[in-house]
This record gives sequence, structure tokens and C-alpha cells, in this order.
Amino acid sequence: MNVYWLEQSEGEVPSENGWLSASENVCLSGMRFAKRRVDWRLGRWTAKRALAVWLQVPALPLVLAKIELRPAPSGAPEAFFSNKPATVAVSLSHRAGRALCAIAPWGVELGCDLEMIEPHSDAFVADYFTDTEQALVARTPGGARARILAMLWSAKESTLKALRTGLRVDTRCVTVKPDDASIAMNGWSQLRVCYSDSRDFRGWWQHTENILRTVVADPTPASPIPIQLTPYFSDRAAQCV
Repeated sequence: MNVYWLEQSEGEVPSENGWLSASENVCLSGMRFAKRRVDWRLGRWTAKRALAVWLQVPALPLVLAKIELRPAPSGAPEAFFSNKPATVAVSLSHRAGRALCAIAPWGVELGCDLEMIEPHSDAFVADYFTDTEQALVARTPGGARARILAMLWSAKESTLKALRTGLRVDTRCVTVKPDDASIAMNGWSQLRVCYSDSRDFRGWWQHTENILRTVVADPTPASPIPIQLTPYFSDRAAQCV
């Protein structure tokens, strides 16, 4: 089963808002804090660009404005196009001026997450990780500890997104097990996540410098495939083509 991914940065988001729908512009105008507005626009831009490729529609403002992410009752994002549900599974994450969007066929349980590789205290490990995960951290060389912690935490977040629960449940209900024997494919390495000893999810993790990303899905996903973007034309540029 194929999963596709796209990552974008704040600098890639257009300054104008013509690619937002009317309701999205209303939502944006109601946000008090600048960082919240920046993060929200970045997430929506990344998702719309990914979904436009999936839907095979041009990257024009009036077209992107027809693509919306709306929260399901669980809070998980669902994609709509021209006010109709789009037949695609979608997951979204943003951190430190970057956003990650993963998409897969409709019906797939899908989650993605983006994390910074940074130090964490022993108390953090004790509070949020299972005994199995704590043992993995304990035997990890010091130089790799921050990366392993980021991978474990990110995979937990991805799995809880796939389950549509988010962090409303105890993070220790999932146990992340990286596959030490796996061979990285396109920079991605395999992992497995056990949920409450009753279900297994499969996924992948990858890191670039201090950014770590995970994708988890059921059915088992192949190595995530990067989305190749088509050119974006602003309203002004579109009038010239």
C-alpha cells in the first residue's frame, strides 16, 4: 500500500490568501496570535498542495480554495473538495516552521508526525514511555539518545493519529519497536507499533539533520513516496498563462 508525503516550510507559503476558502479566511481572521496564524496557514498550504496532486487538479488559487480540511468528530482532519468528501486519507503535522502532510487511499488508518531532535529529561522518559521503550533508550549510546527519543515519541503521535485518538489517551498504550534489521529505503527505516497488545501498526521513520518524521499506517505501507509538485500560479500569474 502506497503512502505519499510532502513537506513544506514557512518560506514556501504565499503571502496572499486567495488559495484559502471563504470559511478558512474567516477562521484565520479569528486567530489572535501571529504564530498560530503562521502555523495554521503553513499546515493548510502543505495539505492543499499535496491533495491537489492526488486529486489531479491544477495548483491555482481558485482551485486550492475548493480544497478544505475539516475536523471529524474525533478531531482528525478529513479532506473535502468542492464541499464533497475527497476519497483520500490525510494526516498533518507541523513543527518549527515546517509542515508534513501524508496521504493514502481512502479507508487507510494513517498518521504522520514531525519532531525536532532535541534533549529530553529522564522524567520525560519515565512519564511517557513503556518499559520496553525505556530499555531501548537506556542501551542507546548517548550521542544517539535524542534521535531515538524523537523517533519513539513521533511514532507514538503518528499511531495515535491513525487511531483517531490523539494525545487524549495514555502514550504508554502504544509501544514502538524499530526494526534494527531493516534497510533504509530512500532514507526511511521501518518500525512497528503495538497498540494495547491487540493491534500492530507498521510504519517508517526518517531524519534530516535535526528534523525527524514518521508515517504509520494500517494496512502496512511501503516506503513513503515523495510528492512531486506542479508549479503554483498566483492570481496575477494565472492571468498571464
